[in-house]
Amino acid sequence: MLTNKVMLITYPDSLGQNLKDLQDVLDNEFKGAVGGVHILPFFPSTGDRGFAPTDYTVVDKKFGDWTDIERLGEKYYLMFDFMINHISKHSKYYQDYQEHQDQSPYAELFLNWDKFWPKGRPTQSDIDLIYKRKDRAPYQEIEFSDGSRTKLWNTFGEEQIDLDVRKKVTQEFIKQTLRQLIDHGADIIRLDAFAYAVKKLDTNDFFVEPEIWDLLKKVQDDIGDKGAMILPEIHEHYSMPFKIAKHGYFIYDFALPMVTLYSIYSGKSNELAKWLRLSPMKQFTTLDTHDGIGVVDARDILTEAEIEYTTNNLYKVGANVKRKYSSAEYHNLDIYQINTSFYSALGNDDKKYFMARLLQVFAPGIPQVYYMGLLAGKNDIELLEKTKEGRNINRHYYSRQEVAQEVKRPIVASLLKLLTFRNQEPAFDLEGSIEVQTPSDEEIIIVRQDKDKTHQVVLHANLKDLTYEVTADSKKIDF
Repeated sequence: MLTNKVMLITYPDSLGQNLKDLQDVLDNEFKGAVGGVHILPFFPSTGDRGFAPTDYTVVDKKFGDWTDIERLGEKYYLMFDFMINHISKHSKYYQDYQEHQDQSPYAELFLNWDKFWPKGRPTQSDIDLIYKRKDRAPYQEIEFSDGSRTKLWNTFGEEQIDLDVRKKVTQEFIKQTLRQLIDHGADIIRLDAFAYAVKKLDTNDFFVEPEIWDLLKKVQDDIGDKGAMILPEIHEHYSMPFKIAKHGYFIYDFALPMVTLYSIYSGKSNELAKWLRLSPMKQFTTLDTHDGIGVVDARDILTEAEIEYTTNNLYKVGANVKRKYSSAEYHNLDIYQINTSFYSALGNDDKKYFMARLLQVFAPGIPQVYYMGLLAGKNDIELLEKTKEGRNINRHYYSRQEVAQEVKRPIVASLLKLLTFRNQEPAFDLEGSIEVQTPSDEEIIIVRQDKDKTHQVVLHANLKDLTYEVTADSKKIDF
C-alpha cells in the first residue's frame, strides 16, 4: 500500500549486484530515509536496460527471484514498471507471430503499420504529424520465418515492438500481466510510455483523447479489486499531467528539475514559488530519474529565455556535462532531455545540491530520489564513454563497498537525515496545506501543515546565498 514516505528509484543491480544487496543497503545504510522503492525493470530483457522485457512472469535470474522482490515488499511499498506501449521482439509472443503470422494467437498483439493506414497512405504529411522519437517514420520492417516481410509500429528502440491496445488479445495480456505483478507485491504500476500507447488516424498519436482516458480507466478497472494504483508516465508540457491529475490519478512532477536548476543558478525565487502554488499534492516529485533532465516539461512555467538560460548554465557550470552527451552521437533518443546527474548539474557543489533537495522535500507530493541522487553521485564519464550511451552518464553501478563509503560523505549523511525527517514529520500530510511566500526576489518561504492543523514545518531559504532555516512546530531543525 502507498505510504507518504520517500521513494527510492533504482535498478535491481545499481546498489550492489542484485536484489539481496539492495535489501541490505535499504535496511542498513538507508534505514529510515526510504519508505518505498521503484525497482526499475527486473524482468528478462533484450535492451534499454530492462525496458524491452521478454517475460513479465519471472525475475531475471541475475538479479534474484520473486522471493527477493516479495521480501522487499514486506518493508517497503513497491512500484514496478509495465511497458504499456511495447514489448521485446524476443518475447515468446513476437516469436510465435514471426513463425505463424496471422495464424498466431498473438498476431493482433502487435500494431501492423501497413494495416493501420487506409490505401494510399501514409502520406508525408501523415508522417510529419506523428509525435515521434525518431527522425523517420516509426516502424520496423520485420521478416517472417518463411521469408515474407511486413512492417510493425516501432516507436522506440529496435527491440521494442509496439502493442496494439485496441485489440482484445492485448487487453487481456495487459490485465493478466498487471494482476500477477500485483500478486508479487506491486503497490503501484508505472505505465511506461503511456502517452504513446494509443494510435489513431489523423492525430499525432500522442496522448490521444478521449481514447487515452478509456485506456486508463480500463487498466484501473482491471486491477481495482487488487488495491493497487497506476501511475501514468508522461514527459511533456505540464498541462498534460495536470489533465491526468484532474481525473484523480497521481502524476509525476517532471518540471521541478529545470525549475529548481533555474532558481539555484539565478538565485531567484519567483518562478519556483509560482510552480509550487500550481502543483497538486497527489504527485511524485523528481529532480532526477534513470533518464535525462526533461526540458519540455517546464515550458510555460519558465519562459523560453529562462529555459535557454538554464540549459546554457547547465553546460557552463555542470561538472563534465557536454552537449554531445545528449546527441545522436551518444544514442540520445529524446532531444528534449539533458543527460547528467543532478549533483553534477550543480557543479558537484554540496551546498547547492542540498538546497535543491530541501526544496524538493518541501514541494507538494511525495519525493522520489534516484539512487545516484541519494548518494550525490557525479557523472560517470567512464561508463558513458565505454558504452557511448548518453543516459549512462547517470547510471553508475555502485558496488556494495562503494555504497558503504559514499554514505560517510557529509552531503550524503545530511541527505539521509533530511529524508528521514520528511518521512517522520506529520506536517507533510498529502491532505494538508502548503503556503508559499517570496519576501524578496531571492527568498522563498514554504509552510507545510497537516490537515488537522496541529503540525507545521517551515522552510525559509535564500537562493542567492544558499542559507536556510527549517523549523518544525517552531523548533529549529539541523541537518
